[in-house]
Amino acid sequence: MMWFLMCVGLLIGGYFVYGTFVEKVFGISAQRQTPAFTKTDGVDFVPMSKGKVYLIQLLNIAGVGPIFGPILGALYGPAAMLWIVFGCIFAGAVHDYFSGMLSVRNGGQSVPNLAGKYLGKGAKHFMNVFAIILLLLVGVVFISAPAGLLGKLTGWDVSIFLGFIFAYYLIATIVPVDKIIGRLYPFFGALLLFMSIGLTIAIMVSSEYTLLPGFEAGDFLTNLNPNDMPLWPALFITIACGAVSGFHATQSPLMARCVENETNGRFVFFGAMIGEGVIALIWCAIALSFFGGVEGLNAGMAGNPANVVYEASTGLLGTVGGFMAILGVIVLPITSGDTAFRSARLILSEFFKMPQTELPKRLMLAIPLFIMGAILTQVDFGVIWRYFGVANQTTAVMMLWTASAYLLRHNKFHWICTAPAMFMTTVVISFLLSSHTLGAGLPITVSTIAGLVSTAVIASLIIIKTKGKGDEGVTEEV
Repeated sequence: MMWFLMCVGLLIGGYFVYGTFVEKVFGISAQRQTPAFTKTDGVDFVPMSKGKVYLIQLLNIAGVGPIFGPILGALYGPAAMLWIVFGCIFAGAVHDYFSGMLSVRNGGQSVPNLAGKYLGKGAKHFMNVFAIILLLLVGVVFISAPAGLLGKLTGWDVSIFLGFIFAYYLIATIVPVDKIIGRLYPFFGALLLFMSIGLTIAIMVSSEYTLLPGFEAGDFLTNLNPNDMPLWPALFITIACGAVSGFHATQSPLMARCVENETNGRFVFFGAMIGEGVIALIWCAIALSFFGGVEGLNAGMAGNPANVVYEASTGLLGTVGGFMAILGVIVLPITSGDTAFRSARLILSEFFKMPQTELPKRLMLAIPLFIMGAILTQVDFGVIWRYFGVANQTTAVMMLWTASAYLLRHNKFHWICTAPAMFMTTVVISFLLSSHTLGAGLPITVSTIAGLVSTAVIASLIIIKTKGKGDEGVTEEV
């Protein structure tokens, strides 16, 4: 229990200490009007209170990623918890803060336009394609997972729930942001927090289960994977949303269009990521504790983390409490899936310069996205999840480099973004070169060296090209 509480304490401390430092480096202005007021349109640009925006942001970014990812990561042992803590504070929360605040400073623009503004047109075109692919994968992952859990709970055919969720997505994607998302999601956010806290208390007071049983300090630095899977770099791809996730860069601009003041940014963007880190820690600890360690977890999971969610929730909270907990896990991906499609619509609207105030124009972009999403639901979930993981972390890399370029241009302390950008670039390149299913299948040593060299070259080019150029060509909107 001590190790778990220490990890939670580090995350909370990271928000107050490192979050304040990051905010100071960025340089907020309480007097600067935000896009919620300068571009109010009653559809996507709508002012909302700090608390409401925080809960919506938390739901938007917290799909099944901070649950399924940490459960899969728990197979490596407590080392997964270290990555969640330090990855969340020094990479994920920084990534989310800058993806949100740079959008606030640039009229609510999406990540492809931000990448193009600070990294060049090539980066913009790359991100336009990559972001749409990622959001489609996210939408499909976040449809299949809740539909599967609902099927397990009711015994109904999963395709029935797929149809219902798709219908809801279409409605939620095209109506004004304050009609469904703004009204229901704060309540769902509270349900999510209640579910997470309830499971934690249940396992702490349980006489049958022990929190992190038999683990010692040395286990936090050891790979305990029962399937002999290498910790590097796979762990840093497997646990994405609980540590650092490019998907969040596509979601933060949604709330950047609703933030009332720049002073709310640390709580909304940095704080929501810390909240997601706590959720990820809870599920990682539960996965390791409920099944008595990695061997039991591997057997209990049976290849599907949804089995862990079902067994742990009902086992710790009983039938009624377990149903409520599972309901929270079902709500998570649904509330992230619809905003994924909403983000894709807005990115396309920016690309085609198509205003979204009129319903027919929103449908013109939304319907083709849903057709492609429906086709992708027929692909095996495991395959979609692997591609989602790589696409997710690649998007995070691009957003971190975009934030680094912004700080370089403004002669600010860029290493808060450059350091995690370099680490995640090495992770992605090493993984792609070493993976036998998605990449070249090279030896891990060769892949890592190539990753380090490639990262050094990329970092040098961005620093040399960007530093000292001031605001040339990148004047912010006021």
